[in-house]
Amino acid sequence: MNRPAADPADDARYLVLKAHDARFDGSFFTGVTSTGIYCRPVCRVRVPRRENCRFFTLAAQAEQAGFRPCLRCRPELAPGPATWSIQDASGMLTRQAARLLDDPTAWSGGAPAMTALAARLGVSDRHLRRIFEAQLGVSPLQYLQTRRLLTAKQLLTDTDLPVTRVALASGFASLRRFNAAFAAHYGLNPTRLRHAGQPREGQGVAVRLGYRPPYDVPALLGFLAQRCLDGQAFVSGTAPNVLVGHTLRLQAGPRIHTGWLTVRFDPARPTVCLQVSDSLGDALPAVIARVRAWLDLDADPAVIDACLSPETRNAAGAPGGDLAGLRVPGCLDGFELGVRAILGQQVTVAAARTLCQRLVERFGEPLPTPWPALSRLFPSAEVLAQASGDALGQLGIVRQRQGAIVALAKAVAEQGLTLDANADVPATLAALKALPGIGDWTAQYMAMRALRWPDAFPAGDIALQKALGVDSAREAEQASQAWRPWRSYAVVRAWHRGPTPDANENTISIANYDQPTLG
Repeated sequence: MNRPAADPADDARYLVLKAHDARFDGSFFTGVTSTGIYCRPVCRVRVPRRENCRFFTLAAQAEQAGFRPCLRCRPELAPGPATWSIQDASGMLTRQAARLLDDPTAWSGGAPAMTALAARLGVSDRHLRRIFEAQLGVSPLQYLQTRRLLTAKQLLTDTDLPVTRVALASGFASLRRFNAAFAAHYGLNPTRLRHAGQPREGQGVAVRLGYRPPYDVPALLGFLAQRCLDGQAFVSGTAPNVLVGHTLRLQAGPRIHTGWLTVRFDPARPTVCLQVSDSLGDALPAVIARVRAWLDLDADPAVIDACLSPETRNAAGAPGGDLAGLRVPGCLDGFELGVRAILGQQVTVAAARTLCQRLVERFGEPLPTPWPALSRLFPSAEVLAQASGDALGQLGIVRQRQGAIVALAKAVAEQGLTLDANADVPATLAALKALPGIGDWTAQYMAMRALRWPDAFPAGDIALQKALGVDSAREAEQASQAWRPWRSYAVVRAWHRGPTPDANENTISIANYDQPTLG
């Protein structure tokens, strides 16, 4: 582990390490040659000497160089990388491959075949390996192995799940393979981490998730509170001790899991405390991925703000850096978000919430939970695909919206339409706009929140045009080019600057949160 020649960028990273600056958490990792350990920038151990430090962009690179993860700062808690490009084709291919490898739902039964991964990306497996290694310095399989081992490390440390369940949930085909990989990479028996684990508090399984500040927590909580459906979600308590609860259905491998989860922000750390029902324990890595997307925990505010601030961009109406803590709210279920987007067309938030509430009460599946405010799941695509026009009409849903909901449900249930962060964005947008009742505006809104596409931009939105001071979708599109590839964040900032009391359901008008008690 000899240290290479000094790099000015590494000197800057060392200053970040000395300051324990949480804004750069997950942006790089520091390998300490004197200990063989690699750490996050926020690690609170004594800062090592500069000559003993090596810096890596990814945890996989540090492990490939022979370093083991720190048991104190725990690299598995760091927010993920959020770098995007609209110009570098090799970089785009590598990042998309990494996103697919990060998806826990693809880990079932062991590592996904590289040939299948390459085919999905439209390249040969040889080309994928070559580009991946050239960009990141590790092979796709090495990247995946680190990702799965760090996930297992988090589950071993934070939960009391049996080691066999941890191994399977982390994508290992057998306990023997898991033990061998863990010992080879970390020189530890997995059960040794249990000594540092915390005793279970309350019901369910608890884990912690990191994020990069600044984060406008009151704004995000206000947005969620406006859209809660009785029996399916709640936001309760007074700031800063606000608890958010939600029911959830997800598929991980061949199984469908249902249950509940709660989240509580701890800005002082900064982390999110996530509690998940035992029924979701076997799908915990997938639940964690959903929650990170829902709360936009992997966003890098410093990178985004540098693109959007008026000091660096002269476009008319550029959203300023005073809103750097705003995040793009995601969702826990892409199909649910799609249905809510359809019901929210040209109506107020309150009206859309009323229609969604009726839909949940009529078609939602009952779910027993220890939380009185959580008792039902959102209707599945399979159920709504069979819903009749009369049944939907009795809920007050107009004929055009009825057709759009059923068409979307059939596309998801019968045609394999995927509405999550790993979907092919251009293909999914085209498929959505081919459905009746879904135009570019609704498709872009779904891309922003369900597909987690940071460059989504509903140029035809009237509120957005007013906020930008333009008169047409073409002018809005032209003004937005300076903000690529972060236009979703520009949209949120523009909407936030000029919210109206009767804002449309699909306008992310995040009102000020005045610390009320929310039911």
